[in-house]
Amino acid sequence: MKSIYNFIITPLNERYENEVKVGDKKLIVNTSIEDHKFISKRAKVLSVPIAFNTNIKEGDEVIVHHNIFRRWYDVRGNEKNSAQYFEDDKYFCNLDQIYLYKENNQYKPNLNYCFVKPLVNKDDLRTQKEKPLIGVMKYPNSFLEDQGITKGTVVTFKPNSEFEFIVGDERLYCMKSNDIVLNHGYKENEEEYNPSWAKSG
Repeated sequence: MKSIYNFIITPLNERYENEVKVGDKKLIVNTSIEDHKFISKRAKVLSVPIAFNTNIKEGDEVIVHHNIFRRWYDVRGNEKNSAQYFEDDKYFCNLDQIYLYKENNQYKPNLNYCFVKPLVNKDDLRTQKEKPLIGVMKYPNSFLEDQGITKGTVVTFKPNSEFEFIVGDERLYCMKSNDIVLNHGYKENEEEYNPSWAKSG
């Protein structure tokens, strides 16, 4: 079974990631279906669209938009699936709702998306733990690589352009190519910022 324009995907594990591991115990961190932060973004591709060619293949692991697996309550309080729900834990997914796909056990960005990891803020006069609007490129796309922005490059990005994702055990920001505004090159004295809770999944 194939869709003309959409991928068909299924959650890799559960639709919601409501637990984190603390030592040898599990801690429940969410009991609501409405909080988008705890919706799973990891999926498996069951079929690819027939209308166009893509590097993403059946069986690939992908990182997708949180609204695909999201559930919500209507005005009568009835719990509903998202508009992308198809059947039996299967969901439709547009090409631009896939941010990363795994090929040869390595994540690659889809389309014009890229992922940046924040840096530790070493300024004693500021209270933020991470530097504002500056990070290190983790997953550059081919367009950025052609501009000299490769993995490990320190970059500045536009305000409010970043969306938080947990990829593996790293907290990263997803954004688009045109959200990257400055290339600072490689800076060995920078320290990546990763909160401890990102490693507990």
